[in-house]
Amino acid sequence: MTSEWPANWAERISGKACEMCQSKRLDEDTYGIRIFETADVDAVLQRADIQRGYTLMIWRGRHVVEPFELSEPEAQAYWKATSTVAKALATFYRPLKMNYETLGNTVPHLHTHLLPRFVEDPAPGRPFPLLPQSGDEAQIDPAQLASDAAALRALLG
Repeated sequence: MTSEWPANWAERISGKACEMCQSKRLDEDTYGIRIFETADVDAVLQRADIQRGYTLMIWRGRHVVEPFELSEPEAQAYWKATSTVAKALATFYRPLKMNYETLGNTVPHLHTHLLPRFVEDPAPGRPFPLLPQSGDEAQIDPAQLASDAAALRALLG
């Protein structure tokens, strides 16, 4: 098996070609609906029909790739927001387990995938088989997504 990192990896790591840095902080976009925000963190409930409740926590401060690049106050703010949203997801969806995936191998910008895990699961007892998204994936029913987002926003205050 041979594969390579993208040719523009150094630019992406530096933030020059970072799609998360370049994206606007919208309440809704192709990928989802923002359900929570702080000065430096967005939580976006995903539209893709991958797993109900799948939410992306995105660091919106300066460009960083790794959590250890955050200052202590930044790290506290990021993980507090992530924990707050994860608790709301667990309260609302009642999963068997919450998964937290902080990878950055496709988009090298600090973000964490929050994935509720249910009885009906594609990989019980193993990491969730999450693939990079293009925005063209099958989507959760828009009415269901909007209802979930409203309920989660209410829980998150």
